[in-house]
Amino acid sequence: MKTLTVFTPAYNRAHTIGRTYESLLRQTCKDFEWLVIDDGSTDNTRELVEGWIKESMILIRYIYKENGGLYTGYNTAYANIDTELSVCIDSDDYMPDDAVELIIDHWRKFGGEKYAGITGLDFLLNGEPIGGYFPSDFKEGYLIDYRRKYQHHGDTKQVMRTDIMKSVAPMVGFDGEKNFNPIYLLMQADQLLPSLFLNKNLCYVEYQTGKDSMSAGIFKQYLNSPNSFAKMRLLEMTLKRNTWRNLLRVAIHYNSSTIIAKDKKWLSKSPRKMLTIATRPMGWLLSRYIKYRAKNYI
Repeated sequence: MKTLTVFTPAYNRAHTIGRTYESLLRQTCKDFEWLVIDDGSTDNTRELVEGWIKESMILIRYIYKENGGLYTGYNTAYANIDTELSVCIDSDDYMPDDAVELIIDHWRKFGGEKYAGITGLDFLLNGEPIGGYFPSDFKEGYLIDYRRKYQHHGDTKQVMRTDIMKSVAPMVGFDGEKNFNPIYLLMQADQLLPSLFLNKNLCYVEYQTGKDSMSAGIFKQYLNSPNSFAKMRLLEMTLKRNTWRNLLRVAIHYNSSTIIAKDKKWLSKSPRKMLTIATRPMGWLLSRYIKYRAKNYI
């Protein structure tokens, strides 16, 4: 059995997923398998991947499912992964040639039951780490602590122990809401055990700019999936090692989402009721702003 599963949720990315595949062919370490979760693509993603499977250059598994959003791809992945480690590489991103080797070597040298996995770096195509490098003395810890102490808000790449992720999966979403961010699972895992930090590039990221990209139209996502965002904020309000500054931000966003969702149980659900009441007016203002901005994407 391989040590690592690289899984890729894909929806109509036949024009980019080839680059992901080519990067996996170039890996200096072959101790991995590639799991492609096709989220109901209507382009030729299936034909491409099935062709690569026939080539037998690397070990590939392909699963087709009805379109349900990125988080359902994560759910499907963790229900089917049986390797020790797993990492998501999006269908418009790719790994540097030595990424798998770096992951396996670091885990074999320092990993074990004390850690949830490895946190590495994401790089832009120009060779710059998104958000900068980790401090040289930060070798292990909780991601929330790292972001709080060093104010690092750039993307990172989480290579997780599969058993840890299975313990917090699946994400339970809401009918008709597809924009439930899978970071929900990673936040839960981060509460269980610390991670090793690896100051190396594990993924090249190219942000898509079209209307189908994950980062585009965030205000429309807020508007279309308010219950999902509210659930995310509820989790954030319960995280250990939190800060009041972050709790204030989260409470405002929670209020805006419940106002958009017209959730009458907004207060009873909140684990921080006084803060939620105090930030309700700011949440209402944010909800109005979200509706105004979302008009640009409708």
